[in-house]
Amino acid sequence: MTRVTTTASDATVPGEPSGPDDAAPAAAAAPPAPPLPAPEPAPGATAEGVPGDAPTATAAPAVPAAARPPQPGTAATTPAGLTGRAGTTDPEAAEHLGEAPPVPVPGAAAGDDEPLPDDRFLDRELSWLAFNDRVLQLAEDEDLPLLERARFLAIFASNLDEFFMVRVAGLKRRIATGLAVTAASGLQPREVLSRISRRAHELMERHAAVHAEVVRPRLVEEGIRLVRWDDLDADEHARLSTFFDRQVFPVLTPLAVDPAHPFPYISGLSLNLAVVVRNPSTGTEHFARVKVPPLLPRLVQVDDDDVAGAGGDTPGDVRFLPLEELMAAHLDQLFPGMTVVATSAFRVTRNEDLEVEEDDAENILQALERELLRRRFGPPVRLEVATDTDETVRELLVRELGVRGSEVYELPAPLDLRCLNAVADLDRPSLKYPKAVSRTHHLLTDGRETSTPGDVFTAIRKHDILLHHPYDAFSTSVQEFIQQAAADPDVLAIKQTLYRTSGDSPIVDALIDAADAGKQVVALVEIKARFDEQNNITWARKLEQAGVHVVYGIVGLKTHAKLCLVVRQEREGLRRYCHIGTGNYNPKTARIYEDMGLLTCDETVGEDVTRLFNQLSGYAPRTTFSRLLVAPRSLRAGLVERIEREVEHHRAGRPASVGVKMNSIVDETVIDALYRASRAGVPVTVVVRGICALRPGIPGLSETVRVRSVLGRFLEHSRIFAFAAGGTPEVWIGSADMMHRNLDRRVEALVKIDDGAEVAELLEYLDLQADDGTSSWHLGPDGAWTRHSRGEDGRPLLDVQQHLLERRHASAARS
Repeated sequence: MTRVTTTASDATVPGEPSGPDDAAPAAAAAPPAPPLPAPEPAPGATAEGVPGDAPTATAAPAVPAAARPPQPGTAATTPAGLTGRAGTTDPEAAEHLGEAPPVPVPGAAAGDDEPLPDDRFLDRELSWLAFNDRVLQLAEDEDLPLLERARFLAIFASNLDEFFMVRVAGLKRRIATGLAVTAASGLQPREVLSRISRRAHELMERHAAVHAEVVRPRLVEEGIRLVRWDDLDADEHARLSTFFDRQVFPVLTPLAVDPAHPFPYISGLSLNLAVVVRNPSTGTEHFARVKVPPLLPRLVQVDDDDVAGAGGDTPGDVRFLPLEELMAAHLDQLFPGMTVVATSAFRVTRNEDLEVEEDDAENILQALERELLRRRFGPPVRLEVATDTDETVRELLVRELGVRGSEVYELPAPLDLRCLNAVADLDRPSLKYPKAVSRTHHLLTDGRETSTPGDVFTAIRKHDILLHHPYDAFSTSVQEFIQQAAADPDVLAIKQTLYRTSGDSPIVDALIDAADAGKQVVALVEIKARFDEQNNITWARKLEQAGVHVVYGIVGLKTHAKLCLVVRQEREGLRRYCHIGTGNYNPKTARIYEDMGLLTCDETVGEDVTRLFNQLSGYAPRTTFSRLLVAPRSLRAGLVERIEREVEHHRAGRPASVGVKMNSIVDETVIDALYRASRAGVPVTVVVRGICALRPGIPGLSETVRVRSVLGRFLEHSRIFAFAAGGTPEVWIGSADMMHRNLDRRVEALVKIDDGAEVAELLEYLDLQADDGTSSWHLGPDGAWTRHSRGEDGRPLLDVQQHLLERRHASAARS
């Protein structure tokens, strides 16, 4: 079994000594457990649930192995009382978006009063760094195609940038203002910051080494080179000098530092050259900064022709020269009459988290635009310098930028390896994953041998359609649904949430077309979607100008729910068609993000979604829902009640299990509910892509909990919540992760899946993700993630994403 062990925290397992991060023991792989026996459904039985839940439409399948208990000798976990530190919800926001108080689920467990250990949570920040470590392990994986490994190096760099801009910056701000509190992990804020610094230094140095010592030499073997100026001959120098004169020099601005020129502002994430020049007349040395233009290609292709041209797999050489190398070779043109003494690259990361005081803002849009301007001047949180940086220059940068020594990261050039995206984009098919072709969902083709969908509304009337992207094409399902609605003369209204969408969004274009056609169109644009704010402001204004009713959400809450409602006039009367999903309405990211969605014209769902849109655009504080769980009011409570209900099922000898899949799980109340369920003996399976604060496998706390993480070519993004429910499984999908921000500060929605075949499909998928035969990472009780990519026989374990692609293709070939 191939295993690579990393840790998310130095915190100890109760009763065991602590050790260094990378010295945690590798956990043994758990053997497959037998599936739970199929229940015998009672005649006329319906799903248990909150009063008002619609009965299950079709016979529910037997509970699969998705949440089966670990076998003896495997990692496990034990539950605890519900004493977590739930986040707080803004009272006014919650009242605006309020459901009636949640009704207790029949049979919910009364609770376990036994105290829980204080150290039952892993630290969320260190767990995030462990996630990025897993990304880095993909770049180190010799079994992956070379250009994909380069891509993972770029993804690692981009991820870490955002972590510093948001999480580290926020922690520093809270410490500085005295608002920081002890973390749920028990660590003090300054200790968390110190551990982040140590771990980030280790990861960034390893990241640079993987590039320089592993991936870059392999690229050279394939004829792909990142070269330096001194590697080029005279003819190449001449050609690139001409390029510099025409395309680069005109946009450069050298900024000197002296008594007449104060130290210039260094924008966040910008790459810069620190230049020391000497006046030959006086011998005086001066410092200057030259910014590498962000609008120019970071990597300049040296060769005249694109030798890895379109459509081919030509093995000819492709050479890239970093733009900063080209600039450094021509500094004499920027400083004529001066002698260039030294030059080196540096980069600054700033606090770029937004703080919009919405309560005091007459217009959220204008307030956000002002905050975007302020974001540019956030305080520095990280300084990256090249290893060849002169010590005097380094000291000047540290002093002028006001950073601490622990915030300085010395790395070999080139800095900012996000530039490797350009390398990964080369057209070299043999160095990439096999091309992934999404298929049109078979229920949308009406059984025809075609990839072109038929009438979407007819298909939805026949059957609910559970979509799984990118295996099911977004363009011929969700996008087609909205575009057909915009063009259909029988459609009277379209209501849509937009959190993140693409720059040339066909979704936005369809909404504009619908408004032009006289339809009632409401777009709830969440302009506070982090790092997409400016893009969303642009689309909001474009929609407003087209006559779309644009709503900016609720003061104090981000609208993260993925909802579309279409109202259509039909012979029987008005009918509501809905899409409820786990991912954004973004055709571009839908090709690389794994997500779920439900297309339905179920009357109960339509009523629920209508009520929710009315809350978002107006005032409806006492709304109740039947097939939706909605944050911030009842989503957490609804899930906790269902977890507790599994305890009662287990005690009564009925099938009981909990299986969840999400991006992150941090919320203490939910985790404590899972601990308590495990303590009672309920099998719990958690599949998480990113942060996990839950500790599995601790005797007396979490013995029946197992945690898995799947990373690969597609970003795992769906959220699924499954409960055995005594033999009539209950499964929900939606937009919410188990984090305070999702449960307390966002509008989120989960929808209950009622179709038995679709419930079975989701349970099978959860089982496949968590199966010991699937390539994944396993979390240990000490926060150590152990990679399981090969079996005992040395053969690769199942790549679940490739398996699903192949299965979709085989299914399409049979149809």
